Amino acid sequence: MSHPPVPLGTFPTPVEPAPRLAAALGLAPGDLWVKRDDLTGLGAGGNKIRKLEWTAGAALAEGADTLVTTGAPQSNHARLTAAAGARLGLDVVLVLRGSPGVSRSGNLALDGLFGARLAWAGEVDRAGLDTAAAEVCGRLRAAGSRPALIPFGGSGTLGARGYVRCGEELREQVPDLRTAVVALGSGGTMAGLVAALGTGSVLGVDVGALPDPAAAVAEFAAPLTPEKVTAAGLRVRRDQVGDGYAALTGPVREALRLAARTEGLVLDPTYTGRALAGLHAAVRDGTVRPGEKTVFVHTGGLPGLFGHEDALAYAEGGAETFGG
Repeated sequence: MSHPPVPLGTFPTPVEPAPRLAAALGLAPGDLWVKRDDLTGLGAGGNKIRKLEWTAGAALAEGADTLVTTGAPQSNHARLTAAAGARLGLDVVLVLRGSPGVSRSGNLALDGLFGARLAWAGEVDRAGLDTAAAEVCGRLRAAGSRPALIPFGGSGTLGARGYVRCGEELREQVPDLRTAVVALGSGGTMAGLVAALGTGSVLGVDVGALPDPAAAVAEFAAPLTPEKVTAAGLRVRRDQVGDGYAALTGPVREALRLAARTEGLVLDPTYTGRALAGLHAAVRDGTVRPGEKTVFVHTGGLPGLFGHEDALAYAEGGAETFGG
């Protein structure tokens, strides 16, 4: 590697016991721990900071003055790219799916606070989003800027290096770890954990961001480990996508409630909510068993809760009137 990562986060993140949540899921109280990667520091925290240390580090090494990346309107990666740009003194342009006016809350509010410029790509698929980002980079170059395009979700073999480090932290913090459970979106987070912990020790819960997320994980992880990594050999659950990436499902509602009311943990409706719903399902079907040490990797995403109308209404509706 020709350049070092740029320091952006606060590491190692802590691992905390979650005995009440464990019991609610059907595990023994000492079985479940939470890796607090929501506490990574920069820009309201989250897993993308570990990836950005590498991808933004590469951009700096190449002389970039502007970071460009893509995502959905409530993208955690876009928000943290904006925060990283602010920290590093770089301009940021976020190329987002959809149109202006969809929301002024959640991650979008923080995008603006961090000073990012938004380029709306319309209702396009992933390929269309990539095309729009390439066009933005071309316009920036024509204007004399030096843009660096950060991949969707920050995911790729380079960004996954940040989660190799996370896996190494987990090996030290929880030596008898059996399963690390993590949301599987664009693939880089799971890829790094697989490279560090092995395919048998990581359970990814698909959130619906990609048509074939296991293939992405295998592609990103393969250069980082001597283990042969194939999509078929990964532990992946695809039963929590429901009606799609943006939908709030019944199991996710239950996961949000359980985490909040047993441990005071706040999850988001797209990633960590689905990951915990997947863990709950895995306990019910015996994929994750009592007596084995399990770590739930909390990848952050809190601002997304405030940008998700259905999830916010559900959370607000849980408050009872005293004496009512």
